[in-house]
Amino acid sequence: MFEIKLNSFSFFPKLIAFVAVSVLSLVVLTNCGLQTAAAYYNRGNAYVDKGDFDKAIADYSEAIQLDPKLTAAYYNRGNAYVNKGEFDQAITDYTEALCLDPKDAAVYYNRGQAYREKGDLDQAIADYTQVIRLDPKYAMAYYNRGCNYEKKGDFDKAIPDFTEAVRLHPNYAMAYRSRGWNYGQKGDFDQAIADCTQAIRLDPKYAEAYHYRGMVYGAKGDFDQAIADFTQAIQIDPRDALTYHSRSYVYGKKDEWDRAMADYTEAIRLDPKFAMAYNRRGLAYRKKGALDRAITDYTEAIQLNPKFIAAYHNRGEAYKAKGDTVNAEADFDQAKKLGYKP
Repeated sequence: MFEIKLNSFSFFPKLIAFVAVSVLSLVVLTNCGLQTAAAYYNRGNAYVDKGDFDKAIADYSEAIQLDPKLTAAYYNRGNAYVNKGEFDQAITDYTEALCLDPKDAAVYYNRGQAYREKGDLDQAIADYTQVIRLDPKYAMAYYNRGCNYEKKGDFDKAIPDFTEAVRLHPNYAMAYRSRGWNYGQKGDFDQAIADCTQAIRLDPKYAEAYHYRGMVYGAKGDFDQAIADFTQAIQIDPRDALTYHSRSYVYGKKDEWDRAMADYTEAIRLDPKFAMAYNRRGLAYRKKGALDRAITDYTEAIQLNPKFIAAYHNRGEAYKAKGDTVNAEADFDQAKKLGYKP
């Protein structure tokens, strides 16, 4: 989530977007100097409301040309670039805005978000940290810094950030869910379940919290409760392929292979490029003795992900079970080349 601010030079009441653009175009034509910079800026905001980010960028650029110190124009142009997925351009604009106003926490926050989208987690963390220095009550900065620590696998740093986020914002369901996930990664399953349960109390339609809690119950070996949570998540969001995959995995743990195959099949229907689901359905077919179908699924998984070590190994096992030692050895060798360890 990016911070948005569109009203630094709001000379007009909020209008329907296309009317706003028309009126503001007249202002652009009839004014000059700094006032015209503000008019371009406002029309850029109206284009953002319409979702026309190219025209918004053009107007913000005109505003900056006329008034190079118009900080908000850099900021909002950066936001428009974000909406186009042009994160490098956005970061350049946010950086320029910070040169003009180095104490604007929202700009650091959005630049951190842009760095995160680029995968530059360390720089994102640095920006979130600066946000927190400038505004220690900025709950979303703690939350997002925690998410970046989580992506780095640093659960011990992520958990305190999520804790601070919920202290500042006690109804922050996402922060409870995220803290629960990190506790689960550390093996503290009871605390993980407690946090996911709190997230569900705060937002009973929070499918992801049910999904996460189901995964923790599965890790604890409480397969029935895991299935109940996955089922609830599916009822809330029936188009989430990953939840079907998770439920099917637990059905497999219970040796309920027909149900497992049905869920893997639904996951594949929802996401035809879900390599893991093909691999797992292949295991289910193998358990049922349908070796040719298993091989077909493993082959599809490999086509989707040519470095899928487990799929090569599993296909090798299926070939071996069919007595096809040549293809079996070829798959086992490829799995070893890719790093398979028994």
